[in-house]
Amino acid sequence: MLSLLGFGMIATFLFLVISKRLSVVVAFIFVAILFGVIGGFSANMGDMMMNGILKVAPTAIMIVFAILYFGLMIDVGLFDPMISRILNIVKGDPLKVVIATAVITMLVGLDGDGSSTFLITVSALLPLYTKLGMNRLILACVISLSAGVMNMIPWGGPLVRAAASLQLEVSDLFNPLIPAMAAGLMWTLFSAYLLGKREKARLGTIHLKGSSMAFAEQLSVHETLGKPPRLFWFNALLTLCLMTLLVLDILPIPILFAIAFAIALFVNFPHPKEQQERILSHANSFVMVSTLVFAAGIFTGVFTETKMMDAMANTIVSLTPEWLGSHLPLVVAITSLPLSFVFSPDAYYFGILPVISHTAANFGVDPVEIGRAALLGHSTTGFPLSPLVPATFILIGLVEVDFGEHQKFLFKWAFGTTIVMTITSILTNAISL
Repeated sequence: MLSLLGFGMIATFLFLVISKRLSVVVAFIFVAILFGVIGGFSANMGDMMMNGILKVAPTAIMIVFAILYFGLMIDVGLFDPMISRILNIVKGDPLKVVIATAVITMLVGLDGDGSSTFLITVSALLPLYTKLGMNRLILACVISLSAGVMNMIPWGGPLVRAAASLQLEVSDLFNPLIPAMAAGLMWTLFSAYLLGKREKARLGTIHLKGSSMAFAEQLSVHETLGKPPRLFWFNALLTLCLMTLLVLDILPIPILFAIAFAIALFVNFPHPKEQQERILSHANSFVMVSTLVFAAGIFTGVFTETKMMDAMANTIVSLTPEWLGSHLPLVVAITSLPLSFVFSPDAYYFGILPVISHTAANFGVDPVEIGRAALLGHSTTGFPLSPLVPATFILIGLVEVDFGEHQKFLFKWAFGTTIVMTITSILTNAISL
C-alpha cells in the first residue's frame, strides 16, 4: 500500500510539474499535504515537514550567501579586467576567439546562474563573432559546454537540487567530483580548440580595424559600480582564499560564504544604505531558489518519514536484476543526459533521483554516488540542450540560431563531456563501476 502511495505521489508531482499545472514550489507543498492525508499521517505531518525543512536549511543558507557573494563580485567588476584583457588578446584570430569564449564563460559562470551567464557572455562576444563572420552555432555550443560544467559548482542549481533531494551535505557530493569537473573543463577547452581550429581553417585570421578593446565594452550589459581600482586586488585575494577554504573543507560551506560576503560587503560598501541596496539588488536571484529548496524539504520530509520511499525502493529492488544493481551509478551517469530531454531538473532531481538512490542502497551502493552520477549529465551538460529549461531559450534567442540545429550541433560535444567526467569519476572513486 505504501509503495503504491509513493508511486502515486511521485507520478502526481511529475504530472503537475511537467504539464505546468502548478509551479514547482506549490506542487511540492500541495502534493505532500495531499498524500500525507491520504496515507493517514496527518497527525504527524507537521513534524515530518519541519524535519525535512531542517535537513535542507544548510543548503538554502549556502545558496543565499553564495549568490550574494558572486553577485557582489560581478557588481564591483572583479572579472571585467580579465575578460577585457582576453578579448583584447584574441584580436581577429577565430581559434583564439573560440577558446576565449570558453574561458570567459567559465569566469562569468562562477555566479551559478545560467541565465545571467548567457546574457553576459553572448552580449560580450556576439559582436565579435558577427564582425569576423564566425558560425554562431559554435558560440552557442562553447558557451553551453562551459556553462554546463560550471553548473556543477556547489551553489549551482543541479548540486543544490541533488543535495536537497537526497538530504546530503553539499561537500559530500561536490568535493569528490572536483577532478571530474576539472576534466570536464579541460574537455571543454579541447573542444573549443577543435572548433576554433576548424573555423580558422575556414576563415583565416581577420585583421580588424581599430582596437578589439571596443568589443569588451559590450560587457556594459552588466554595469559595474565604479569602485576604486585598488579594491580589485582585495576582492581577488578574498575570492582566492574563499575557493581554497571551500576545497579544504575547513568550515561548513554556508558559513564560509556568509563570512566572505560580510567581509566583501563591508569593505566595498561601508555605508549601511549601500549594503542594503546591494542585498536587495540580488534578492530575485536567491529568493526563488531558496524557496524551492525549503518546499522540497517539506516534500521529502513527508516522502521519507512516511516510509513511502522505503516501500518503493523494495518494490523496485524485487524487479531489478541482481547483476544490474551494483552498476546503478554508471547507469545513472550515462542516462542522465538523455533524460534531460524528458524530465525537467525539478522533476528529475526531486521525483526520480530519490527513488533510484534508495533502490541503489538496497544493492549496497551509497546513495551519494547516485547523486554524483546524476550531476555528470542531467542539468549540467544537459541543461543547455533541454527544451524544459527556460535558460536554454535565452541562449538561443540571444545567439539567434535554430533550436533544433543547436541541439544537433551540441549533443555530441555535450555527451563527450559526460563520458569524460564519468570516466574520471570512476578512476577517482567518486562513483563505482
